Amino acid sequence: MTKFLLAGGGTAGHVNPMLALAQSLRSQDHEVLTLGTKEGLEARLVPQRGFELLTIARLPFPRKPSGYALMFPFRFAVAVSQVMKMIKTHKIEAVVGFGGYASAPAYLAAFLARKPLVIHEANALAGIANRIGGKLTKHIAVAFPNSDLSPAALTGMPLRPEILDAVAGYDKEQARLELGLNPFMTTLLVTGGSLGAKSINEAIIAAKALLNAAGIQILHIVGDRANLDEVSEPGYRRLAYCDRMDAAIAASDMAVSRAGSSTVSEFAACGLPAIYVPYPVGNGEQKFNAATVVEAGGGKLVADADFTAEYLATELIPAMSHSSSLRRMSEAAKSVGIPDATERLRDLVLAAVNTNTRD
Repeated sequence: MTKFLLAGGGTAGHVNPMLALAQSLRSQDHEVLTLGTKEGLEARLVPQRGFELLTIARLPFPRKPSGYALMFPFRFAVAVSQVMKMIKTHKIEAVVGFGGYASAPAYLAAFLARKPLVIHEANALAGIANRIGGKLTKHIAVAFPNSDLSPAALTGMPLRPEILDAVAGYDKEQARLELGLNPFMTTLLVTGGSLGAKSINEAIIAAKALLNAAGIQILHIVGDRANLDEVSEPGYRRLAYCDRMDAAIAASDMAVSRAGSSTVSEFAACGLPAIYVPYPVGNGEQKFNAATVVEAGGGKLVADADFTAEYLATELIPAMSHSSSLRRMSEAAKSVGIPDATERLRDLVLAAVNTNTRD
């Protein structure tokens, strides 16, 4: 049995794979502690899954000269010292990091404490913490083959087992009935993530009548901050949040979504074709996250500014109107999906520990 410290947080793209690995390691009788911040998503999700969360201060890397930038090296050193103390106090034998504010101090602490360090990068374009951490270890795993972290092992994105298991065992018509949809109608899943996506929501609402006229019903997850009422009417169901994503994926013939790493990986592993509309702000990593599945033919990529009601009429409706085309896209998506990503990452982590032990 090995005692692990898993570091990461801030966003679902960091927290969910961390929890998937934590559950897998625990199932093999390893002991797992996690490291994050009090402000990140991990503060809520980690205790819900029954894991202990250790915390350090939230320390974004400074982007420009400021008083914070002057103090950053000292605060970072304090955080590293705190993690080294945690490693010693809790008898941690190995550290696995997923990026985010808590990861960079954990990487340096593991290096200084001479503990095995494994890094997992969820996005095709690595974040700054993982780019720095990648210099401290040879044990690097990536979710996408076009990752800019090299050399690295392609393990894929650890996914929630309940999603893959449920989708595989679901009858499409039954899933639609459970969600209050017409069991016999071609179904489009629309989601912009937990916070929603304004441009996607507006385009779907504007094209709702066109989609319904084409025989396409819509399961529209608008996000908690969209300030849109829930609606249930023939051909259209709108929710702020869906806690049954397994049923939603199983019920759908195609999806429209942002291209976050977890979403792209889940859809591909489940064989759900999608129109990906990358988030237009940031370093553009979402466009690269979807590149592999799009190149394989399992999805389409459209810029946020081009995702309009007109696009839905001229591109999406024709794509969804041919069952043979949907089947080909589904098969193409599955061909690049990695449903056993959690097991691949777990095996890489255990191999890193064993290698270090022999050394």
